[in-house]
Amino acid sequence: MNTSLAAFQDSFIRALYGASESDPRVAAVAAQPGFAVYRNTVFKGCVDALQANFPSVQRLVGVDWFRAVALAYARATPPDDARLLLYGATFPAFLEAFEPASTLTYLPGVARLDRLWIESHVAPDFVSEVGSENTTRRAAEVARLSPGAFLRSVLLPNATARWAWFDAQPVYTIWRANREEVALPDALDWRGEGALLLRAGGRVTWRQVSEGTCALLDACAAGVTFGNAMERALEVEPDLDLVSITATLFADGAISAAVAGPDIGFHEIHGD
Repeated sequence: MNTSLAAFQDSFIRALYGASESDPRVAAVAAQPGFAVYRNTVFKGCVDALQANFPSVQRLVGVDWFRAVALAYARATPPDDARLLLYGATFPAFLEAFEPASTLTYLPGVARLDRLWIESHVAPDFVSEVGSENTTRRAAEVARLSPGAFLRSVLLPNATARWAWFDAQPVYTIWRANREEVALPDALDWRGEGALLLRAGGRVTWRQVSEGTCALLDACAAGVTFGNAMERALEVEPDLDLVSITATLFADGAISAAVAGPDIGFHEIHGD
């Protein structure tokens, strides 16, 4: 891109967001009455995008309050991608630091789950294979591994899977009720909750999971062997039923494949 044009564009964006610009070309444009109209149009587009991207948050706080905080965010955080479906990656963190929302301690967590829904929705069907084709195996083949080989394998979460644990707050319950537009329980059990989101058949689904399950998925995503991942899960939830949880993760597709860990090959199957 021509450096003069790039400099003009950068200066124009700064002026759009309220900075005083020394570039006479931009100053001349910003002085026009239509510039304020254009600025308002840009901000309205950002607010509309946030309203669409964070429906559970809006339902909790109401349209007027939401659009006010969304405008404050839009003025502080310009989009960095033309696809406004992806706008708002830092909105949960913004809410956490937003003083008027300080009493709504669960709100950033609800916003985070709305964001994870988007990430699951737009994720590719499968992450690129780790290792070569003859070292990566899909879930159906993993069952043939010997117990030792299984524990030394690295399990791969589905590319569309997103999960989070929220300490001491029923964030998932609050989010689910507002996402599904149903009434909250009469009495909330104010304790930690986890959530797992997963796209299947073109539709994002969600369910509640435990802290140990989230720790297990964190470890798998970090590339540690499944044996070590199990240890990490049991550290945070000693009574976790690992056999049942692992079977469920495979069954619902949250774990989609495995990679041979160090010092093993996929020839280590039952009967070898």
